[in-house]
Amino acid sequence: MRKVTVFNFITLNGYFKGPNEDISWHNHGEEESKYSAESLKSGNTLLFGRVTYEMMASFWPTPMAIENFPIVAEGMNKAEKIVFSRTLKKVEWNNTKVVKDNVLEKIKKMKQMPGKDMTLLGSGSILTQFADEGLIDEYQIMVDPVVLGDGTPIFKGIKHKLDMKLTGTRTFKSGVVLLCYQPVEKA
Repeated sequence: MRKVTVFNFITLNGYFKGPNEDISWHNHGEEESKYSAESLKSGNTLLFGRVTYEMMASFWPTPMAIENFPIVAEGMNKAEKIVFSRTLKKVEWNNTKVVKDNVLEKIKKMKQMPGKDMTLLGSGSILTQFADEGLIDEYQIMVDPVVLGDGTPIFKGIKHKLDMKLTGTRTFKSGVVLLCYQPVEKA
């Protein structure tokens, strides 16, 4: 069975983006880039909501991304990608497919099919839907040492309590801390 992992970064007060979709507060230095490059070597299928997809697609294929983050850019650009959107008309980023409807049913079927594991990046509303349905097998959350006055909470709109078990931690020189959790099975 394929797994779905979430990889996201948040502020100390739980926001995954600030006002106007701002993520400039994320401290992504050399050490974090190496971690991202290692993670991309797994060849997981990358999953996005429309907003995150458009942000990623506007950066990773660019000469600036390729020059500043060559290994991560290569991994992002080569990866198979799926974007969940009812409104997106076309995709330009290579290796990308659009899933327009029945998102939860489709991801449930994809988890049952053979293939690579999947990693959801950003994509707050998709993350919340998947979490509510128990479709996420692991959460990898990078906590940045910053507090914002306003933003979008990572689990905005969650309907159910999620009990988690800490499975790993890593501290980066920048002060960013990676926390890895798995959902606790309900008895």
